[in-house]
Parts: sequence; C-alpha cells; structure tokens
Amino acid sequence: MNSGHARARLAQAGAVLAAVALVVGCGANYRPVVTPINSSGPAAQPQSFAVVVSAPSPTSPGIATIIDYSGDTVLAEAPIGPGPSVFTIDETGSTGYTVNSDRTLTNFPITPSLQAKNVTFSTLSPTARPVNFFSPSAGLWAADLAGNVADEFTGSPQSFRLAIPVAPTPVAIVGPGSIGQRNYAISQNIVASSGVECNISPTTGPDGEADGIENSSYTVSSHIPVGKCPVFAVQSADNRRFFVLNRGDDTITVINSQNNTLDSCTPFVNQSGQTVTCHPSLPVTPATGLAHAGPVYAEYNAATSQLVVANYDGNTISVIDVSLDEYGNDSATFGTTFTIPVGSHPASVTVLADGSRAYTANQGDQTVSIVNIASHTAEKLPLPVNGHPRTVVSTQNSEFGKVYVASPDSPYLTIIRTDLDIVDTSILIEGNIVDVRVTTQNGTSGNSNVLSRAPGYGQPCYLPGITAEQSLAACQTLP
Repeated sequence: MNSGHARARLAQAGAVLAAVALVVGCGANYRPVVTPINSSGPAAQPQSFAVVVSAPSPTSPGIATIIDYSGDTVLAEAPIGPGPSVFTIDETGSTGYTVNSDRTLTNFPITPSLQAKNVTFSTLSPTARPVNFFSPSAGLWAADLAGNVADEFTGSPQSFRLAIPVAPTPVAIVGPGSIGQRNYAISQNIVASSGVECNISPTTGPDGEADGIENSSYTVSSHIPVGKCPVFAVQSADNRRFFVLNRGDDTITVINSQNNTLDSCTPFVNQSGQTVTCHPSLPVTPATGLAHAGPVYAEYNAATSQLVVANYDGNTISVIDVSLDEYGNDSATFGTTFTIPVGSHPASVTVLADGSRAYTANQGDQTVSIVNIASHTAEKLPLPVNGHPRTVVSTQNSEFGKVYVASPDSPYLTIIRTDLDIVDTSILIEGNIVDVRVTTQNGTSGNSNVLSRAPGYGQPCYLPGITAEQSLAACQTLP
C-alpha cells in the first residue's frame, strides 16, 4: 500500500472517531428535550348555581339555599331575615337580595361557602312597602308603595340612597340600570290600592303609566300611558324596546326607549325597501272559549328576537316577533304573533337559549308545558310532587340544560333535564319556596332573572276559583 492510500484511510478513520466523539461526548449521551402534548378537551365550565329562598313560616327566619348545577346537590344554607316575600339576584349572579317582614333588606353572597356570618342587613323605613326589586349589574332599585316612589340603593351592603316620586302604585322598575340613559317605573295608577284589585278584577282598573327616570339626574323625563293593570315589563337585548305586560286589557305596550315615547310612527319604507309600521301595543289572545288572556310574565329570547309571554287567565303563551332592522326600526315582521295553548293558568315561562323550546309553570293543573316553538305544539309534563308551580327558570352550563320549577305551596324544587325533557330529580328545601333564580342565564335577556315578582298586584298569588276574601288573605304576604 503506498503512502497516499494510507494517509487517506487514516483521515477517514479520524473523521469517524470525531463523529463518534461528537455524539458520545465526555459525559451522558445527549437526548433531545420533548414537550408532551396533553390531550385537549372542552374548556372548564363556569360554576353555576340555582338559588332558592324559602320560608318555613311567615314569621320564622327565611332560608337561602345554594344548589350546584352539575350535581343537583345542596352546597350551602344560611338563615336570612324573617318572612322573606321578595327575592332576586343581581345581573352578575353574585349577590342575592330579599325584603323581609321586619322591614329589613337582606344582602347575601351567592357562594358554595355561604354561612350566616356572610349575610348582611340594611334597615328600611318603618313605612316602606317595596313590592319588587330590580338588580342590574350595578345598583339596586325597588318599586315602593310608601309615597309612590322608585327607591335607589347603593353601597355594600346595599342601603337606601334616595327616592324618586312616580305615578301611584309602582309595581316594577326596568331598564339597563346605571349604565344606560334611563330606567322606567311601571305604575298601575290605582290610588289606595290593597294589592288585589288587579288579581280580582283586572279589566276594571284604570290605565297604567311608565315613567322614564333619567340616570344622570334621577328625575322623571316622561309619563308614557300603558294598558290596564300593568304587572311586568321586559326589555330587548339592545335596550331599544321595552315591553309592558297589561293584564287588564290583554295588550303589551311597546316603548321606544331611544325616543322615550310609545313605539308609534307613520309607516315608511326603509333603505332596504321594507315597509315599517311601529307598534304602540301588541295584542295577546286566550285559548278557545276563554274571554281573557291576562299576560303576567315574559322572557325575551336574544337568539330569535322573540318575546314569549305567559297568559295566566287565557291558558296560552304568545310568541311574538319583536325584531328590529339594521337601522333600529321595527322590522317588517315585528308583531307577528303565534298563540299556543298550554296548561291551566301558566304563571311564568322560560325559553331555552337557542329559542327552540319554552317551558311554562301551570299553576292550575300542577304541570309544566313543554312547547316546541317552531311547530307551535305543546305537551304536558306532570310534576312528581304536590304544589301549584308559579316560577320556572332555565339555564345551560354543559351539553344539556336544566329547568327549575318552584311552587309557593311546596318545599320541593323540581329539576328537568332539557336533553330528554324528563324530571331529573326533586330537592327538598327547608320551608315552602318563595322564589328561585339561576346564576348563569340561558341566553335570554330583558331582566327576567334580575326582576323579582312579589305575589299580588296582578301577579299570581292565589289558586284559581277561590273567593275574593280568600284571595285577599293569600296576598297578605305582601310587605
């Protein structure tokens, strides 16, 4: 072998040894760093609770109960004020409020660790008669019969700040709260009311009134006429329209909050070529054979721009198109209404987030009606426990939703699964239920979760067919 070939082989061997040295090194072998990729799944669902206020007796301390959405279990209970008669939660789902028989205002945090030490109280005036609370994202309002005023509360805990004079017999405050331009006080205009006139004979009452309250000055800027015995009100998701339910004349007054007037105008053709007609009021219809509809409760569904109304005296619900066009005017289909027969005396209604189904609490026949809004059909679901349901609320926090049903004459909260439309369970609460709310709403809007409903003043507080005297006695839980 000549010297050239030898040198070449030595060079090749040296290169191989150098490569091995680079790989082996002087210490441990090199291993590339590997970052494991964890399996991805759905994001964790936020906590969701059903909040129940109950009363073992009219004079004993009420109970606030926190129920877990996922497991249908009682997480916490705490005593609140005696004889609570009005209950609601704020828009954030973090605080609950009650008015009690000793004229105190209860504030309690909605948490699974709720204890009695967390419950705080504010003292109301000895003459105060708050009928209903309205709790937007900031602040707290009450319709107060003492002096016919709208009370504003502030602070933590919430305490009385000021009173704004409004028309006689205010029964509700609605609006965007302090973040908007104005709220509205809904009044029945019944002087020296006993609280049952709109329950016993709603058609004979005077016309009511909606007073616009400017948030910048806390003064009344408008006096808008509404129908007889207004009992509830709800707003659209964009706060452009307010809908006042008039039990006495089977109408829904539409308020254009942009103009602070009735939603009335001269018909015109908009830039899309649609004929637009504004609607100062919308009619609702009873079931066949009944003369009176009696709207008492409604929800606005944001997904479908529909107002779904429970007609207590007419055994129906009304599904009303209240959509707007791109310019904020009533759409060409605004006011289109479908009337769907349900059970006896639907006292409230709730709508699923997608607008596919509604559920009514039928006080008269102790059932829940499940309504297919697309096909305008309904079927009844009997409740497994005794009681005459007055409140039904819904929420969705997983692949399926739940509906909660409460009766004022029963200590059981009934829970319905919406994927199967069957009763999931019934939870025994300490004392008969005053009301129930959910902390995560189901896609509806319009104050239905943050506006309370005290019995009386047109809202159901007695069973159908009893005498006026019995009705008056049943409404004595009013503050």
